[in-house]
Formats: sequence, C-alpha cells, structure tokens
Amino acid sequence: MRPEKKSIVDELKSQITDSLFVILTDYRGLSVLKTEELRRRLRGVNAQFHVVQNRMFKHVARELSYEGLEPALKGPSAMVVGNGDVVQAAKILRDFIKENSIPVVKIGSLEGVILSAADVEKLAGLPSREILLSQLVGTIAAPMTRLAGVLNQKVASLLYVLKAVQEKKEKV
Repeated sequence: MRPEKKSIVDELKSQITDSLFVILTDYRGLSVLKTEELRRRLRGVNAQFHVVQNRMFKHVARELSYEGLEPALKGPSAMVVGNGDVVQAAKILRDFIKENSIPVVKIGSLEGVILSAADVEKLAGLPSREILLSQLVGTIAAPMTRLAGVLNQKVASLLYVLKAVQEKKEKV
C-alpha cells in the first residue's frame, strides 16, 4: 500500500477505535453547505461527520474485525463517529434527514455491536441520557418515599390516639 493511503487508513482506524459508535450513511446529493451544517450540529454532541472511501473503510473494518459492515459499503459513504451520547447524535442525524431527506442511514456500530438503519432510528427515539437518569432516580426513590409516608402516617395515628386519651382525661 502506498504511504499516503497507509496514512489515510491509519487516520481512519484511529477515528473508529477512539469512538464509541460509527454510523454509515449515503451522503449522495448532500451539498457542501448542508454538510457543514450537519458537521456543526454534530460537533455539539462530540461527534463528527467524515466522507470515507469504501475501499479504505473495508480495509479498516477487516483490521478491526468489524464483521457485517461490508454489505453497506455500496455507493458514496460517510460516517458519523464520536465519543458523546449516541442517542443525541442519532437524534441530530434523524432531524437533519427529516429536514433535508439526505443523508440515508445505511448501518451502524455501537461499541462493536452492528446496528441496522432501523436500530439507529430506534436509538434516536430514546429519551436523552439526562431524562433516563432522572427516571432511574425516580424509580429508586419511589419505594423510599412510600415508606416515609407510611411511617409518617403511623406517627400521626399515634398522635391522634394520645390526643384522644388527653381529651378523655380532661373530661373526667
């Protein structure tokens, strides 16, 4: 392999290995202005959009043992990679596709697990990480809140009984 191609493969390999997720898209028909807009949006969630050559990507996928990505490498390809929240990146990509009808999601990979285009769409439908964490905290806190309510009710019942006894003694 020529040195310049080796350099490209090495850079591509480092981008993929340093990322939690990879989403392959067909960017056919995407203008330079729209590409820059998508890159700007993705930058906000610690993700990048890069055009890749299929041959180079196949080579890197083989080296990294990413099985199952090769069938998607037909036509022009671009990848979304990043270390941020994959759900936020998928939402940005989904919203961009709704606005512009391009790019088209081909396939993805999340921490080595192959995702279909439908799986990427499902990821985009998930609530954000913050909302999921708050739901988890609410679920964990619910039994404790109920227990505190029950204990508080028992204390209140005891107070009612003592008050009734006091009133009875005052009448006598």
